[in-house]
Parts: sequence; structure tokens; C-alpha cells
Amino acid sequence: MVVVDRFSKMTHFIPRHKTDDVTCIVDLYFKEVLRLHGVPKSIISDRDSKFLSRFWRSLWRLRGTKLLFSTAYHPQTDGQTEVTNRTLTTLLRGLVSKSLKDWDLKLPHAEFAYNRSPSYATKHSPFECVYGINPLTPLDFILIPSESMVSFEAETQAKEMRKLHEQIQNQIKKANEVYKARANKHRTQLEFQPGDLVWLHLRKERFPSQRKNKLMARSDGPFEILVKVGSNAYKLQLPGDMAVSAMFNIGDLSHYVEDNIEDPSDLRSNPSEEGEVDAGALAKEA
Repeated sequence: MVVVDRFSKMTHFIPRHKTDDVTCIVDLYFKEVLRLHGVPKSIISDRDSKFLSRFWRSLWRLRGTKLLFSTAYHPQTDGQTEVTNRTLTTLLRGLVSKSLKDWDLKLPHAEFAYNRSPSYATKHSPFECVYGINPLTPLDFILIPSESMVSFEAETQAKEMRKLHEQIQNQIKKANEVYKARANKHRTQLEFQPGDLVWLHLRKERFPSQRKNKLMARSDGPFEILVKVGSNAYKLQLPGDMAVSAMFNIGDLSHYVEDNIEDPSDLRSNPSEEGEVDAGALAKEA
């Protein structure tokens, strides 16, 4: 389980078993995260059944934590965690033995190395963002320059931390602007409204039965937009035989133009049955 703080980028790598139930996940979260950082204001997670369970949702609602869920089969919604996962893979590749069986024993070393390295967004290490100073390593046998030492007077230290956090916030804003500019460079802005008809891209990982053969249709529709959830997620009116969540990222949708129909017999002319309700819709609407 990978947990990332959105502000400081402080990360925790927590080994667990795939068979762990939701109560075990809660125990791990309290032991490894809550005791260090307190109750979070909000949590973004994927749509694992454990995070959609009534127990998990009720627990955080009682603590005043807002739960947000990434769009199904669209990990870019929580891109920060995806980037962290790739970095973790790279770190472990250089740490594990040839047997590859000791990866869980190497996680604390990978976590320490990650949290001590400056992040691209903040230009500071997560340790600096949280504690105001980087911890020593076995290689740090030289004296720390006096100008980089943190004052132990409470008022001075508080001012230094506030100044550092302001710098980090400004740096994160600049980094986000760069990310946005890169992402929007070749992107055509799309927007739909409830009642609009759209084509739905059939991703292979989400619609395996409809993509068994390369010659099968890559899209289906038209489907009606039921609800607009945020700026990049929409709930569609799907037929019951699709048996998937009705929530889709805007990247999977395109405008329905009747003149572009290649094979009208393939289209669903009356999508009257509604698919399953997206569990994260209410959280995103909030």
C-alpha cells in the first residue's frame, strides 16, 4: 500500500497481503500513517473493493474525512501515486536480491531514500517539508554548515517552517502550471452536458469481451450523458448487459455525430437500461 501526502510528498510504503480485508487495511493505516500525520482532510484512492466498502466509508465520514475516488481504469486521475509507484519499482529493482523474495524487507530503505530526495514539485525533500531538516545518513560524517541548521528556539523555528511551507506552496503551484501546460499542449478541450449523446471508447482492460478480436469495434454508442461529475468525469446511461460502472473519464468519450455512422446496425438505438451506480459519484459531487 502506497500512501502519499499531497503537500509534502512524504510517502509511506506498507507491505500487505492481497487477501487482507478492510479491517486489516484500517489497522495498517492507523499504525503507519495516522500515528505520524493525524487524520487527513481528504483521501484520494482507486476503486478497490476495500475502499468502496461500507466500513471504510463510514469510518472516514465519522472522522470528517472526504473520500474521493479515481475514475475506473483511468489511473491518471491520481497521477501523483502512479509516478510514485514507478519510482518505487526503480528503487526496489536496485535493492532486492536475485531471488526477488526480500522486496518487503527493502521497503523501509526505499522509503527512507525516497523521502530524503528532493521532489520535482517542491524542490525540497519530504523530510525537509515535514521536519524542516534532512536526517543524517551513515555517509554524513562531516559537520553540518551552521547556516543550514534549524534553530531550536520555538518562535524562530516556527517562522522558518512557515517560510519554508510558503516557498513549497509556491513551487507546487508553479510545477502544477507546468504539468497543466504540457498536458494541454496538444489537447482539444471537450465538454459535455446532461442529455448529450456520446461515443464510448471501449478500453480493452475494461471491456475484455468486446475487444477479443482486433477487428471488433473500438467504440460503442450513442449513450446519453446523465450526470456531469467535475470537469473530466461523466455518468452515462448504459444498457444493463454491459455490467460495468457507468462513470467514465472524458478521455473515453467523444461527440456523437450521426453523419459519421459507418454501420447503423451496430449501434444501440435505445439505451434505456441504466448501468450500475458509480460508488464515487456522490463523493466527487460533494
